[in-house]
Amino acid sequence: MAMSKGANVQIPVSAVRVELGWQTGAGVPDVDTSALLLVSGKVRSDADFIFYNQPTHDSGAVRHEGKRTAGSEVTDSLAVDLDRVEPAIETIVLAASADGGRFGQVPGLRIRVLDAAGGAELARFDSTDATVETAFVLGELYRRQGAWKFRAVGQGYDSGLSGLATDFGITVDDPEAEPSPASVPAPVPPVAPPPPAAAPPVAPPPPAGASVPLPPPPAAAPATSGAPVRLTKVTLTKEAPTVSLTKQGGTAGVLRVNLNWEVRKQFKGWQQKLGKVMALHGDLDLDLGALFELADGSKGVVQALGNSFGSLHQPPFIHLDADDRTGARASGENLTVNLDFKDAFRRILVFVSVYEGARSFANLSATVTLTPQHGAPIEFSLDECTVPSPVCALALITNDGGDLVVQREARYLVPDRGVSPQRTLDHAYGWGMNWTPGRK
Repeated sequence: MAMSKGANVQIPVSAVRVELGWQTGAGVPDVDTSALLLVSGKVRSDADFIFYNQPTHDSGAVRHEGKRTAGSEVTDSLAVDLDRVEPAIETIVLAASADGGRFGQVPGLRIRVLDAAGGAELARFDSTDATVETAFVLGELYRRQGAWKFRAVGQGYDSGLSGLATDFGITVDDPEAEPSPASVPAPVPPVAPPPPAAAPPVAPPPPAGASVPLPPPPAAAPATSGAPVRLTKVTLTKEAPTVSLTKQGGTAGVLRVNLNWEVRKQFKGWQQKLGKVMALHGDLDLDLGALFELADGSKGVVQALGNSFGSLHQPPFIHLDADDRTGARASGENLTVNLDFKDAFRRILVFVSVYEGARSFANLSATVTLTPQHGAPIEFSLDECTVPSPVCALALITNDGGDLVVQREARYLVPDRGVSPQRTLDHAYGWGMNWTPGRK
């Protein structure tokens, strides 16, 4: 249902998927979606702000699901379980921010509200009048007489995600806002303390049998939002392929590695590619995994093949989530690394292989995001695959004298006849392990 600015529509379902979409291309900035849960027009605390650095609300009602790319079309999505939204929340603001540009450079900007169960489109608003804005409130979900509705808003900001978030009560960690030494005021001379106040008069005791009023309760301390919200993120490119987790502050807690891919229509039926006819059938099943080498010299692999899912709290301190056999899960496949044991790691090679549904990564569109518990998320997209490759090295994490460094690989490998994708990775990166056939 296409809507004009200011229009509203009833949302008759209990859970929705909010999809922000646009067309990418040369000179088009990246766009990120976010949500703010409001009471009387403001957040209660910074925890009510859901975005790429804080992807899940404490209530579980709102979750940032990440980006998907199909050709020139990009979507960034939020999952909203309306039944789980706390009763105090009146409005969920649905916003977008442009990273490295303005919304006047973003063609085809739109927001869609879909039924989470069946995928039917419940509402759609296309933004067509953006110019210099760097942040946008595209729409909002709000309560009205016990029911949920969606309103198309289309309000722009020229102060980016930081300005938009601050406007709704978020405390933003903005390094550029730190005062320079020249602007710091001079210290104020100490002031002598005031003389002690006289003791209050003591009231006479009440008559026998009289009721005594209770003292008023102490005033509640104002709610605190904890540490300011960090809006920074890192995008790895061919020109800038590495980043230090240590310098980003990401050396404790867990590191979440997410692979999200778009299953295109070309993967069904037959298609001509690289002069060869490839039979492509069924659902595309990609497997995320990791080769690891620990500081004690032990080596191994974490992958769904052979049910080698690893362990988070004992060696190798890497764990693979449940296998996504179809790519249908919005969350894709996830690998978790326990950075509390960072000194145990020598190197980790994160990779993806085609298990079934295709013979290569041709026409695949995928995004890799590494999200440390502390520090900025790191993301990059895979290049177009131009070789018949069923395995891709995604990222290499190395411990260089205590400095954890992430390097974008995005390297497609072509196995020799009869050689498995894992053995091909091993040879390319010099792991030196013995391999046996496995299945899942």
